[in-house]
Amino acid sequence: MDFQTARKAMVDSQVRVNDVTDRSLQAALMTVPRETLCAPDRAFAAYADAEVPVTATRRLMLPRDLSKLLMAAAPRPLERALVLAEMGLDVTLQDSDAEALALSKATLETAGVTLVEAALDRPQGEGWDLIVSEAAVPVRPDAWLDALKVGGRAVLVERTGPVGKAMLHVRTEDGWSRRQLFDATPPVLEELRPEPAFNL
Repeated sequence: MDFQTARKAMVDSQVRVNDVTDRSLQAALMTVPRETLCAPDRAFAAYADAEVPVTATRRLMLPRDLSKLLMAAAPRPLERALVLAEMGLDVTLQDSDAEALALSKATLETAGVTLVEAALDRPQGEGWDLIVSEAAVPVRPDAWLDALKVGGRAVLVERTGPVGKAMLHVRTEDGWSRRQLFDATPPVLEELRPEPAFNL
């Protein structure tokens, strides 16, 4: 399969047409080999308008939704991020799914990404400029937002029902500001779902 042609078709038909106008982001998406980041038997679908399986618990986000989140985050070179090596950022990828990390290890380490296997209830480290989640979160992840430096941004999908809301959070001196971006339906990170509580 000609992945380079598929990558260009993805950017042309799923990214540019959805108001993703940032040329550096478009260029980065043209270089990221998504086929090496998903389950090997699903590589043929890496550039489809679909959430492609990585493992039993992880999927690649729709290219349209991911590109819109990243454009809203406005990443800048040399920032510290939990994503985005292709745009000149100092990047760390944190995941609790060892299989997903193993699948993407060669590609990401070649791009200079630091891989961290850790639970997702809180980021490893602090003082982040940018945090991006490709999976939806069932509640606002305050521990993630607390790990941002002042002026830092988090882009993620908050989802409690059939449709989630992509959100941009910005850390301020007094807390966080929050802006709704668009509807999206990526799978929810089940490990962040709160335990049911009962009141008598």
